[in-house]
Amino acid sequence: MNKQRRDVLKYSAVFGMMAAAGLISEAQAQAWNKAAFEGKSLDDVFKILGSAPEKSGAVTLNAPDIAENGAVVPVGISTTLKADQMAILVEKNPSTLAALFFVPAGTEPFVTTRIKMGQTSNVYALVKADGKWLMSSKEVKVTLGGCGG
Repeated sequence: MNKQRRDVLKYSAVFGMMAAAGLISEAQAQAWNKAAFEGKSLDDVFKILGSAPEKSGAVTLNAPDIAENGAVVPVGISTTLKADQMAILVEKNPSTLAALFFVPAGTEPFVTTRIKMGQTSNVYALVKADGKWLMSSKEVKVTLGGCGG
């Protein structure tokens, strides 16, 4: 119960700061999809997002072949499409959806972040453009785990 309370406070504070800084609108903050982050498999997340993505050469995933530390794996997504949203999924993580980004109109469709990976896994870059999800994927080998306590 205490962990849930801390999580709610943490996410509320993060979204509040982002909205105050103008990084996201109030509508985007309310559209945060908690269920998608609780998905335990690719299929769970795809169902919640609305549809299974199609492979596309227009989506570029930048991730290392080997991550020496699974606690800080650098991952980036870029595309030539007019993206509305971008997402990073890690197939073998306890929670498959690692990150979800809203792309405001008129901005460059590019994101970069660091994610945690507990073990070697396929990483998926998803881009939502024109109402459908597109993706690319890559296996990232992890030599030191980051998700397992």
